[in-house]
Amino acid sequence: MKEVAEGIPLVQHTVGNQKRFELRLDEGVAYVEYMINQQGTIYLTHTEVPVSLEGNGIGSVLVKKVLQHIRTEGMKMAPLCPFVAAYLKRNPGEANGLLAPGFNIGS
Repeated sequence: MKEVAEGIPLVQHTVGNQKRFELRLDEGVAYVEYMINQQGTIYLTHTEVPVSLEGNGIGSVLVKKVLQHIRTEGMKMAPLCPFVAAYLKRNPGEANGLLAPGFNIGS
């Protein structure tokens, strides 16, 4: 399933004030909710994967794609979501140059 998710494009979706990055899979939508402040820092606030897909690496694929997007856009991020923070602790190189001032991934 992870390999399938890697081939699915990341979609930015906004409804009202709710913004999220999505992977639209046949079994449901995996997403990361976010906010952007006036200084252009993106705050990753929540990650959700359909229950039927949990434990298959979908969340990690999603976070990796979100981080690639942030890097491409030249933005800085604040990883407030516990899943994103845990991913960065397991993959500290992914955070290089992306963390907003005052944020770190711990050790």
